[in-house]
Amino acid sequence: MAAYLGALDQGTTSTRFMVFDHAGRIVSQAQEEHEQIYPAAGCVEHDPEEIWRRTQDVISRAMKQKVLQPRDLAAIGITNQRETTILWNRLSGEAVCNAIVWQDTRVEGMVSEFSRQGGIDRFRAETGLPLSTYFSALKIRWILENIRDARKQAEAGELLFGTVDTYLLWRLTGGVNGGLHTTDVTNASRTQLMNLATLDWDAEILAAFEIPRNILPRIASSSEIFGEAKVDGISGVKIAGMLGDQQAALFGQTCFHPGDVKNTYGTGCFMLMNTGERAVASNCGLITTVGYKLGASPANYALEGSVAITGALVQWMRDNLGLIHKSGDIESLARTVKDNGGVYFVPAFSGLYAPYWRSDARGVIAGLTRFANKGHLARAVLESTAFQTREVLEAMERDSGIRLFSLRTDGGMVENELLMQFQSDILNIPVLRPVIKETTALGASYAAGLAVGFYSNLEDLRQNWAVETTWEARMDAEQREHLYRGWKKAVTRSFDWVE
Repeated sequence: MAAYLGALDQGTTSTRFMVFDHAGRIVSQAQEEHEQIYPAAGCVEHDPEEIWRRTQDVISRAMKQKVLQPRDLAAIGITNQRETTILWNRLSGEAVCNAIVWQDTRVEGMVSEFSRQGGIDRFRAETGLPLSTYFSALKIRWILENIRDARKQAEAGELLFGTVDTYLLWRLTGGVNGGLHTTDVTNASRTQLMNLATLDWDAEILAAFEIPRNILPRIASSSEIFGEAKVDGISGVKIAGMLGDQQAALFGQTCFHPGDVKNTYGTGCFMLMNTGERAVASNCGLITTVGYKLGASPANYALEGSVAITGALVQWMRDNLGLIHKSGDIESLARTVKDNGGVYFVPAFSGLYAPYWRSDARGVIAGLTRFANKGHLARAVLESTAFQTREVLEAMERDSGIRLFSLRTDGGMVENELLMQFQSDILNIPVLRPVIKETTALGASYAAGLAVGFYSNLEDLRQNWAVETTWEARMDAEQREHLYRGWKKAVTRSFDWVE
C-alpha cells in the first residue's frame, strides 16, 4: 500500500507540493514564488501559465527529493488561493487574460452599480456573501465585458471559468485532452454564484450578473476521487481532495465540531468557525461559507472573517519601502522599540473586508510624531494583524453566541513570537500553535486520504493534532483597551478615501 499523500498548495504568492506520511509529518516539499503583476492602481494579476509551470516544477522537485514514484502516493489533494478568477479557451488551453487576483479592486464601480438595487447584501441570503470586489462573480463579468471577444467565445461554449483549483485540476488531468472541469463546494461558495442551500449554481444570480452557465465547472464535494493525474512524476495518482485554502486549514486543524475555530496568518488573515450542518447568517460583518463536504455526507458550513492585508503588509515593507531585507527581519526590527510609540498602520490597500466591508477605505498610518522611527512602524505593522484579528473574533462571538477561550493558529506569520504574544495580549485568551504548522496543505491531503481509505475516519485525523507552543496573555486590561481604542480611531481615518 502507498505510504504517503501529496498536497498541491497554490497560494497567492507561491506554489508548493508537499508529501506527508500517515502521521501528518512532512516527508518532502518544494516551493516556488510567482510574479505579482500590478498593471494599475488597485489591480493585482497572476500569469496562469507561470502558475502552471511552477506547479509542474515543484511536483517534480518534491518527488525527486526523496526519490518517490507515483506508486508511493495514495492520493493527492489540491488547495488554492480562493476567488482568483481565470477564463481560458477549452480548445487551446490559453487564458484570455491574466488571472484577476482576489485582492484586485478594479470592479469597485460594479459593486456600486449592483448595490443600487438591494444594497451590498443583495445576494447575501442565497450566497452568504456581500457584494464586494473580493469574490469571483464580478471579476468574471469584468472579463466578459472588457476582454475582446470574451463574451462571444463564452456564449459559443469556447471558454471555461475556474478558480485556481479548477484550472489546475483541468491541466493536471489532461487539459485540452479531456481535462476535468470541476470545482468543490468550498471554492464554489466563494464565487457569489453558488446557492448555499442547493450547493448548485443559482440561475437568478447568473442572470443578474449576465454570466453564461456553460462556462462554469461541475460542483463536487471536497473529498472524492476526481480523476487521475496525467503529468510526469505523478502520472496515474488519484486526485481525491480539493478545498479552498482557508477551508483546508480549518480541516487541517481538525476543527470538526461546531464552535471549533482557527485563524490563518498568511498574505491575509482568515478566521473560520465550524457551524456544523447549519449555515449561520451573520449580522456582524462576517460571511457565511461552506467549510467542507465529505463525499455524499451533508456539507459543514462556517462563519468566516476575512482580512485582506496582513503578511502582505510585511512584504510591502520589504519590497516597496526596503526597510527590511527579508520578511523574517520584521520581528527583530520591531523589537528595537518597546511599544508602537503611538503609531497605528491600517493596511486598507484593497479596502477593508470583515467586519467593515468598506471598499472606499485606503491604507493610513496614524499617530506619527518626530519621535517615531522605523522600529515603531515595524511594530505597528505586526500589531495591525493582531488588532484586525480581535475585530473579527469579537464579531464571530456575537454572531455565533459562543465565547472563544483559545485560538488555534497557522500560516507563515505564526513563527513570529512577538506577534503571537501580542495577539494573546490583545485578545486576552491563549493562542495555540500546533506541532504541524502547514495545515493548509495538510488539510488537502487529509481530504484526499479519506476519499481513498488512507484514513478511516475523522478520529484518525484528530490523533495527529497536537500543540507545540501556547502564548498566554500578559498585558493588563487598561493597557489592552487603551491600545485597542487607538486602533479603532485609526480605522475610522481610512474611511471615505475613494469617492
